[in-house]
Amino acid sequence: AGPGFGGSCFKKDILNLVYLCKQFNLDEVAEYWEKVVEMNDWQKKRIYRIVVEKLFGNLSEKKIVVLGFAFKANTNDTRESPAIHIASDLLSESANLVFHDPKVEERQIRKELNDYISNYTSLNFAYLKLNFSDNLYEAFVDADAIIILTEWEDYKELDWPYIKTVMRSPSWIFDTRGIVD
Repeated sequence: AGPGFGGSCFKKDILNLVYLCKQFNLDEVAEYWEKVVEMNDWQKKRIYRIVVEKLFGNLSEKKIVVLGFAFKANTNDTRESPAIHIASDLLSESANLVFHDPKVEERQIRKELNDYISNYTSLNFAYLKLNFSDNLYEAFVDADAIIILTEWEDYKELDWPYIKTVMRSPSWIFDTRGIVD
């Protein structure tokens, strides 16, 4: 479940476990833990591919509201957040992304995305379509899709029937955290 794990320590700690297993000639155990990291990366790509598939294989000019950028709720910590990878992949398809996170500021999201995109892709950050919204209900107007990446309490209490009326049709909600009924 979820868009993949994040945080500054989890991946690092698993890779340290891989190192220790190899030092003690526990190759099968090391391989197991390496696969955990691979599965986490696969899950991020899987979420991105589902969004592309459901939006008819083309994200060009599609407005997608990204709910949550922190790697978990109740923090502004974005280190190794799955949102970085998923958003970057969506931007590579020319999506128009609108970000909202109750604790992560616009400058922090821009910095994380710019750093990742500059180091790991051939995209030009200056030409990407990034928007930010403090007003969720305004953000949803004419959106093609919503993707929930962080399980903030604020998102559990949204008026989803109303939101559907202001989105474009067909409208999609990709709930990677299982918080929407």
